Amino acid sequence: MKPKVQKTEEEWKHCLDPKQYQILRQKGTEPAFTGKHTDNHERGMYVCAGCGTELFSSDTKFESGTGWPSFWAPAAEESVEEKSDNSFLMRRTELLCKNCGGHLGHVFEDGPRPTGLRYCINSLALNFKKKDEK
Repeated sequence: MKPKVQKTEEEWKHCLDPKQYQILRQKGTEPAFTGKHTDNHERGMYVCAGCGTELFSSDTKFESGTGWPSFWAPAAEESVEEKSDNSFLMRRTELLCKNCGGHLGHVFEDGPRPTGLRYCINSLALNFKKKDEK
């Protein structure tokens, strides 16, 4: 499926800071335990830093101990896309924003109930909107 938001690489470089660009557009990752959302415990919605799509609710966030924000489910199945990732001699499932195609992180099958999944997401791929914000 083709993302709805399409920009040139120059347009992405203009609207994202260099670290966000490296994560969202070049499939990078931030060092563990360095992200601004890792220890965030406020109620609200995590949205894509590239396009603003609602991705994860604070209601599904949990402490995984991995150093990245972790969630047991996306806010809506239609907001994320899974893609096979065999880079770095590993077999993983990459997670992308379905609206803009931005790399978010990976999903693993070692999460808590009710899904048993751990959506391991880069803080730089996310912005946070408190529950009372519009």
